[in-house]
Amino acid sequence: MNTVAIVQARMTSTRLPGKVLLDVMGRSMLSYQLERVSRVEAIDRIVIATTTNAADDPVASFAETGGFGLYRGSENDVLGRFQEAAEAHVADTVVRLTADCPLADPEVIDLLIRRYREAAPACDYATNGIPRSYPAGLDAEIFSRSVLEIAAREATNPYDREHVTPFLYRNPQRFRLLSVVHESNLSAERWTLDEPGDFALIRRVIEALYPENPEFRMGDVVALLDVHPDWRELNRAVQERPRIVEHTVFKGD
Repeated sequence: MNTVAIVQARMTSTRLPGKVLLDVMGRSMLSYQLERVSRVEAIDRIVIATTTNAADDPVASFAETGGFGLYRGSENDVLGRFQEAAEAHVADTVVRLTADCPLADPEVIDLLIRRYREAAPACDYATNGIPRSYPAGLDAEIFSRSVLEIAAREATNPYDREHVTPFLYRNPQRFRLLSVVHESNLSAERWTLDEPGDFALIRRVIEALYPENPEFRMGDVVALLDVHPDWRELNRAVQERPRIVEHTVFKGD
């Protein structure tokens, strides 16, 4: 079974243009994220799925220089881009990640993959983002290539095409869905990269933790922020864009 992490990345973010290649200590945000994702034991290959827009040439160059898989597709039809990337790289199972998560935790992703594989009966889709119990920025999803192809073939709603997986989790009567929920609710933590305040917080975390412990985990970040609670104020005012999803727990059956 070929498990491929597909990371969607682009330079044309409206709120923080070029965010995936912003520099901290001489390295890009995307570089930190993929170093961390590379430690996920259950992933066989990492593919960066960017667009054919010339503005994303630097992302493509980063992928090629770093030895990562690359696929370039539609800028607006992200679902189609994912399906084509999965096909091009012969994925059996897809782990979906976004390139605005430089603090991604490999242990969290490995847990998600393990729960997906161990589900009985087998599930089609698992996520740790519905309901949100992990910090924003540690979200991940996993699903089979076969259900991705169904979504790519049948989804017509523009929201479904832009956000890749809503067609799956908005059809619980058709697909077997599983939520992976953390034992304590950390949903108030925001470690995703959308606005300048987010970058200010993430930069401080990396500068504080990475030099001594480049393999730091979620718990290390929480502990650091508990020591420096004022850092959380750097992006407290950032508003998450609404998600069209009910606050529910998918049981996997």
